[in-house]
Order: sequence, then structure tokens, then C-alpha cells
Amino acid sequence: MTEFSAHKVAVQFRNAAFLQSASAVENAPRDEGWEVAFAGRSNSGKSSAINTLTSQGKLARTSRTPGRTQLINFFALSDSQRLVDLPGYGFAKVPLAVKKKWNQQLERYLQHRESLRGLVMLMDIRHPLTDADKQMLGWAISASMPVHILLTKADKLKRGPAQSTLLSVREALAEHAELVSVQLFSSLKRKGVEELGTKINRWLTDDSVIDDLPEINPED
Repeated sequence: MTEFSAHKVAVQFRNAAFLQSASAVENAPRDEGWEVAFAGRSNSGKSSAINTLTSQGKLARTSRTPGRTQLINFFALSDSQRLVDLPGYGFAKVPLAVKKKWNQQLERYLQHRESLRGLVMLMDIRHPLTDADKQMLGWAISASMPVHILLTKADKLKRGPAQSTLLSVREALAEHAELVSVQLFSSLKRKGVEELGTKINRWLTDDSVIDDLPEINPED
């Protein structure tokens, strides 16, 4: 697998190792160093994307029951760098009380985790920008958090429709272009892996990523 270089030493994604699970933000590892989180609806391909990026087929476990995983899973890349697998959201059959708890945890994590450098959001290319996706995006944008969207399962569409969806999502989010970027991704075909790795590498190694972020007016 290609490693990705930036201004400092490249992140070694193959070195990723399970660190710990947390049932709530307060049980997470110490809020120091840098981390990038992965978020998406149940069955959006989140675990597969992490496994493809790290070339480890079983690093992030997939659940046969959508919405079942309620833990935040942390993976160490180095002593100071982590990947984070957030619980899937938006699954209709999850009890309302459980869904509310997840939403509170996700919002709290996005807006208060000091070590969080960026959010990778995964959306099935056939069903992008659902209400749940927009809610997650809203939390991230309100925290001035960089977001990189993966339109997953891009192999399910022919090239023309896939490109059309990519352009339409970019257009829909154009007003947030300073914070939000979008790409096509397929774990099955390994499409977009290098682009994703380059993005995460920059978030985890380049201090200017945070310094250059636009300020968000809470009244907007």
C-alpha cells in the first residue's frame, strides 16, 4: 500500500492497531495528540473504508445487524495519532432513547474533543445527504471542523452517474467549501484510497490545517 507524505513524516496507516473502545466520550483515551474520526449511517461502508485504508481486513469490525454497534472505537497509528470509528447513525429500528443517546454523544464528541482534527463522513453514493447526514454535517460545521465526504460504493454506479452525483453533492455543499470536500470511494475496487490517505495525512501532520480554518459565527 502506498504511504502518504506531507510536510512531516508520513502517517503509517498499516501500523494501525486497536487501542480501546469507549461507551461514552468521557471514557475515551486522554484528549491529547491528534485523531481523525469516521462517521456514517449504518451500512455506509465505514468499517470497510478503515480496513481498506489500513490494509487490514479485520481491524474495524462490521456488524451484521445495522445500528447494533454503540461503541466509539479508537485505533492507534502512533503514540500521538489515532483513527476513530464512531457508532453508525440513522438506523430506523434503533429505539428512540438509544438514538437520542447516540446523537448526544456524537455531537459532544465533534464539538468538544480537542484532539479531533477532521471528520471523514461516509455516504452511500446511491443515497447521499440524508437528514441524518445533514444533522451530522451541521454539528461539524458549527464546530468549524474540517469534513471530507466519501461517496462510498461508487462501484455500484457507472462512471457517468457517479460523477454526476459527485458534482451534485459538491454543489449542494458549495457554501461550506472551505470546510467540506467530497470524493468518490470504493473499498471493493480500492478507488479513492490514495486521495483519502493524503487528506488524513495532512490533517494529522500539518498544523496549518487548523490555523487556516474559517471562523464560524454562532449567529449564522
